[in-house]
Amino acid sequence: MASQGSFIRSAAQATSSAYSRLPIRWRLAGGSALLTLVILLGFATIVGVLTTRRLDSEFNRQVADAANDLKLRVEPRVAYDEQGRPIGIRLSRESPDLDDYAASEDAVIRVVLPGGEVIAATQDAPYLPPPARAETQEFDGYRIESRRIPGNLYVQYADKLSDIEATANLVRVFLGLGVMGGAALALLAGLATATRAMTPISELTDVARAIARTRDPSLRIPHPESRDEVWELAVTLESMLHALDEARGETEAALARQREFVADASHELRTPLTSVLANLELLEMELEGESREAAASALRSSRRMRRLVADLLLLARVDAGRIAAHVPLDLSEVVAEAAGELEPVAGDHNISVSAPPGAEMEGARDELHRLTLNLLENALRHTDPGTAVEATVERRNGEVVLSVEDDGPGIPPELRDKVFERFFRGAGDRSGSSGLGLSIVRAVAGTHSGTVSLEEPLDGRGARFVVRFPARG
Repeated sequence: MASQGSFIRSAAQATSSAYSRLPIRWRLAGGSALLTLVILLGFATIVGVLTTRRLDSEFNRQVADAANDLKLRVEPRVAYDEQGRPIGIRLSRESPDLDDYAASEDAVIRVVLPGGEVIAATQDAPYLPPPARAETQEFDGYRIESRRIPGNLYVQYADKLSDIEATANLVRVFLGLGVMGGAALALLAGLATATRAMTPISELTDVARAIARTRDPSLRIPHPESRDEVWELAVTLESMLHALDEARGETEAALARQREFVADASHELRTPLTSVLANLELLEMELEGESREAAASALRSSRRMRRLVADLLLLARVDAGRIAAHVPLDLSEVVAEAAGELEPVAGDHNISVSAPPGAEMEGARDELHRLTLNLLENALRHTDPGTAVEATVERRNGEVVLSVEDDGPGIPPELRDKVFERFFRGAGDRSGSSGLGLSIVRAVAGTHSGTVSLEEPLDGRGARFVVRFPARG
């Protein structure tokens, strides 16, 4: 019993889950059709019962009336032989012809003695039981009405019950077809009505998808003609989108002001930093001993701060849309200059450059120089002394491709999507970097309509960064 109850509950839950996954229009139409089916079933049951009873009553009345009519019209006569002795009973000439009388109703007529002996009968009349005390009998599919007539005789009028059953079954078939047809029409009508009612919601859904795709909350929300619940929903959504649009505008304005402020502040910081650096350099040359070491430490910190301010200024300019003027240049020259600048500080690293002339593109030379420096410095910072760092520039398929590879430990797969984020540094990074180098690379590549990606290294090497720019011409 417990397993049976569990099975019933599981089946009910599955049915409920399947029903909840149906579209609303189908649920509305199905509910309407089911309600119509229940109503029509009740109506058809009542009509069927009443009609069947009426048919039975009418059939019984017809059989009884026919038997009563025969009782009045059948006249028996005693037959005598030539010597005047009675030899039997027969019907008089005034009595109706039994076959003609029964033909119109397809009935059976017999005139019998009380014991059941047949005096007269219709052609091919079946056996019927002797008359009983009750005038009405049912036997072998016949309804029999027996009436006593003069001469101690009985007239039996019988009609087939199958005739009335066929009529009743035909009524049931028509009622069943009516019920199913009505339920089907209710389903179609409900589906059409629900579809029409859901049309404004479908329009709202289409607009919502367009807003999600374009991120433009200023798109117009369609309003249905009737001021119903859907109209209220459309008005509410429109008000919400207007409020979100205003909030987004205010946020974008605040962010724009913030970017402008950061860009201006970073720019203004360059002048006092330059003055501080100059004074510290002079002070370092004038001092000796511990004072000189303190001035040198301050000078190193100031130079690191100047680099950080320069990085922040570049990112702030990109965020604020202040793009430097682009001029025709050869990226191979820029890469060669950056590699030459790092040669004195590369230590035991081996920097190799493969940059044949002809990698022409349009860009800002200083920004591209910064991009190349950051890629090379990133490779030097995260590889062991004695390893190689290789920079390659080539023109391929209408693009200028810059790749920087190293022989270091590489970048773990779980960090590959994060290395271009601002201020991101690995857990074991003790190089003292700001974490802005690769984010500057991505920002500069973006301002030059290019892309940067971390690709699989060649020949099992460490890390391989590839930057692609549109080639000039």
